[in-house]
Amino acid sequence: MNQISISYKTKNNLIEALLKQDNVSEVQNSGILKKLSFFNKEYSDVYFHSGTLDEKSKDEILHSKKVVVNSKSLKKEIIRSIPDLESSKLECIYPSVDINYEKPKLIKKKVCDTLDIDSKKRIILFTAKNFKNSGVKEFIETLFTLNEQNVLGLIAGDKRQINALKFQISKFNYSSKLLLVEDYENIDELFLASDIFFLPTYNNYFASNVLKAMYCKNVVFTTANNHASELIDVFSTMENPNDRSASFKIDAVLMEKEEMKKIKKDNRKLAKKFALDINLKRVNEIIDSLNKI
Repeated sequence: MNQISISYKTKNNLIEALLKQDNVSEVQNSGILKKLSFFNKEYSDVYFHSGTLDEKSKDEILHSKKVVVNSKSLKKEIIRSIPDLESSKLECIYPSVDINYEKPKLIKKKVCDTLDIDSKKRIILFTAKNFKNSGVKEFIETLFTLNEQNVLGLIAGDKRQINALKFQISKFNYSSKLLLVEDYENIDELFLASDIFFLPTYNNYFASNVLKAMYCKNVVFTTANNHASELIDVFSTMENPNDRSASFKIDAVLMEKEEMKKIKKDNRKLAKKFALDINLKRVNEIIDSLNKI
């Protein structure tokens, strides 16, 4: 079995799984000596790119044998930005889902008991690394325009972000419709317990929480600018973070129980195609193709 070298913009669970294989090693271009001009830079066989396209990334993309990106939109962006690049070098593999899936009903009971929530409430979840850029303000505004009363908005994040948000909305009486949760021990449980994942984000690059929510049988709404929107239908796609139709769409889903069940089932079916073991198999097929060259 031939050895394959990889490099990456951001480490993720797929790369961690790859590096456990005997035939895969990581290119090391860090350290003072490596940065000196008389040391030739080593390029990888496979480069994994996500996020912003800077000069270092472009250099890696040009010199690697294969490049794996996490969305079709990012692939198009790279082709536009690097005219001399052979598009056949680029492979699209969506982010990998790797969570312990359990029956949502059972987990919802556990979460509701832990957080003292009425289990009959429909839970609309928001969580992100950066609340502001991910549209927390728009999430709250949309939540309070819903006609459906049997809902609870749940915003989960680290202590710093939650405390900042508490300060920002302290003058409002939000306790009956919104719950702020800090440093929840197992965030995956919140995805399994929720019914809708609503992310009116300003960010373009793939929000992996969208895929996680789909895997956990959530109805998902996000903005068209985010690359994760490639996996959801037009109904679930917002034109922008302030799209006023979002509240009407969420109300419609909440009213139509059978339609909600169907969307949840369809979302999980699609998301299962990007489970870690399946994506790992896809990458190994790419590696095998390089070995045959």
